[in-house]
Amino acid sequence: MKKKLCKITALLLAAALSLGGCGQPGAGKKSTDSTQQTEETKNKKEDQSKSDKKGPEIDGLTYESTMDLTYATEFDVYYYKDGYKLLDVHEDRQYLVVPEGKEAPEGLSEDIVVLQQPLDHIYMAATAIMSLLDAVDAIDQVKFSGVNASGWYVEGAKKAMESGEMIYAGKYSEPDYETLVNGECDLAVESTMILHTPKVQEMIEDLDIPVFVDYSSYESHPLGRTEWIKLYGAMLNKEDAADSFFEKQAQVIEKLKGFENTEKTVAYFYVNTDGSIVVRKSEDYIPSMIEIAGGRYAFKNLKNADSNAPSVKLTMEEFYATAVDADYLIYNGTIDGQVKSISDLKAKSNLFSEFKAVKEGNVWYTGKNLYQATDTVGELIMDMHLMLTDGDPKEMTFLEKMK
Repeated sequence: MKKKLCKITALLLAAALSLGGCGQPGAGKKSTDSTQQTEETKNKKEDQSKSDKKGPEIDGLTYESTMDLTYATEFDVYYYKDGYKLLDVHEDRQYLVVPEGKEAPEGLSEDIVVLQQPLDHIYMAATAIMSLLDAVDAIDQVKFSGVNASGWYVEGAKKAMESGEMIYAGKYSEPDYETLVNGECDLAVESTMILHTPKVQEMIEDLDIPVFVDYSSYESHPLGRTEWIKLYGAMLNKEDAADSFFEKQAQVIEKLKGFENTEKTVAYFYVNTDGSIVVRKSEDYIPSMIEIAGGRYAFKNLKNADSNAPSVKLTMEEFYATAVDADYLIYNGTIDGQVKSISDLKAKSNLFSEFKAVKEGNVWYTGKNLYQATDTVGELIMDMHLMLTDGDPKEMTFLEKMK
């Protein structure tokens, strides 16, 4: 333990000395090399995805089967003999889950991250994933939280923090390294926000704590995002519970099959602090939800020119040009919870008074709890369906009408 604490001190000193390092000579080389490596890895994985999805050969392991997936396209899970599993996150890395009491095979590629079971001292910095662990009864395996108790909308997590079974260990960008080490953290689950603070990820990994980056938000189908529960089920030996829960959520899609689209258009957005409008790209899971619910996403063929990220920033003028005639507006209150009325919306920009949906009273907003409800996307689809068909707002879970 003393050795690890000394390592923390050294790492924190190194971090302090490296502040502003991205402007240092040679600082860009690592980024370039990393980009090239990522591109090569991505191409290799794409080539493999065109095959029969058979697991890659790993010296010392015998491949047995591949997890069946219905909607998710951003990951695969491969099963090997004696309980070994390979989690392949297409946008990122591969993770080898090693059963308790066993060891990783010799000569394992340095590109593969080892996750040694039992994983029962997890640091959950990807708050949207807690609901998935709750759904498979695995919250007791999370001992460290990236938000305080008041920040949780997942009841199980809130109770665990209030009882002391789970403790606050700093937010994703400023984790309490000493708390993680003293508490013998065995895995840090991060959202893609960690990519904006690469030094933090590096420091966690330097403390011999593996970092798993969740890319579920990159799924284009809403149930693809929820299907990541199967990945966590494999990670924590909860496959049966994950399969059972996912099947129940998938039934929502079955209920709406055959429903004739209303052809009503919907714009889903929020206003950024700089006045720009943030919407979702056309191939994102939110537009897919709108389509399944019986509507049409207002922005057709909208892509993110800079990356594969799901959000796209527009100027107010660009947003106005398309969304002014949209039949419905849905304000993303999970990001900006301050807009809950028409007057709040108009305070952001006078132009909103000219929008068709504002004039006709068809403006809705989501509560802040939505971003932690990765497990129940089916409910949001049903909310949108009720909105589009003039259903009873009292039956809605996430949407509320602006007044």
